[in-house]
Amino acid sequence: MNIGKMGIHYLQRLNAANVPKDLIEKGQNRVIEASLTLIRERAKLKGELLRALGGVVASTSLLGVPLGHNSSFLQGPAFAPPRIREAIWDGSTNSTTEEGQDLTDPRVLTDVGDVPVQELRDCGVDDDRLMGIISESVKLVMEEPPLRPLVLGGDHSISFPVVRAVSEKLGGPVDILHLDAHPDIYHEFEGNKYSHASSFARIMEGGYARRLLQVGIRSITKEGRDQGKRFGVEQYEMRTFSKDRHLLENLKLGEGVKGVYISVDLDCLDPAFAPGVSHIEPGGLSFRDVLNILHNLEGDVVAADVVEFNPQRDTVDGMTAMVAAKLVRELTAKISK
Repeated sequence: MNIGKMGIHYLQRLNAANVPKDLIEKGQNRVIEASLTLIRERAKLKGELLRALGGVVASTSLLGVPLGHNSSFLQGPAFAPPRIREAIWDGSTNSTTEEGQDLTDPRVLTDVGDVPVQELRDCGVDDDRLMGIISESVKLVMEEPPLRPLVLGGDHSISFPVVRAVSEKLGGPVDILHLDAHPDIYHEFEGNKYSHASSFARIMEGGYARRLLQVGIRSITKEGRDQGKRFGVEQYEMRTFSKDRHLLENLKLGEGVKGVYISVDLDCLDPAFAPGVSHIEPGGLSFRDVLNILHNLEGDVVAADVVEFNPQRDTVDGMTAMVAAKLVRELTAKISK
């Protein structure tokens, strides 16, 4: 909680010291430009490399968004991206996906680093501007073909600016496959329109998705169901998963729109498979259930995110970090061509 409040407190101290507002804004603008320049130059370098190598239609590029302050419970997801990266390259496993791609091949996977969320908040950048910076960072990756972003969260609030950027950059809505214990579709939660519990309300309001399929749901309120009906969301709850399994393991998405976006909240999994999350919800998907859904999905996956890993609640030996890394590996296989 203290980390999440640092930026606000710093801005309050600047205001209390009567620092001119135009000076504060100029400082913020310099930090924002430096942040975007770092992402831009890294993406440009990776894009140039892949274009020089040739023969790549689409390549996954990792982008970290270590944001946790929009979580309604714990803010540990802010520490997730470096832990996921560490697990991806853990020496206990090899670098090949189940479908045969070698992650050490830059044509398959590259990395453009993290959006410096805490540094931006330390300068007093508010959430409206921060969401815009996240969107702009995603667009910078997409401006360097054949790169396609796979975003490492962070809490689930990041999905809104990422999906917005993908839709705006591609020029139209996408179909979204959303794996989660919760629908995250409150109009707002605890007065926060950017809450991780409200990200898909913002996405649907903005017209950034044609279809939204939510799978693994087992913690849903009346508002969650009402909002789902309002936006025409296809909600598949765990209580009917055995009946829905065949459909969900044979999805065809993206036809007639700009592609498919996949958002994986780690709490879609039963906590037996992924205990390192902020919201423990028993009765979830098995890891192989998730992989079957992802492997069998037919559609052009243009971007994805993996969110809500909380390293502060992970078990000994980083079990959930390895689960997150395995999901990143298999999502990479869906994106890279």
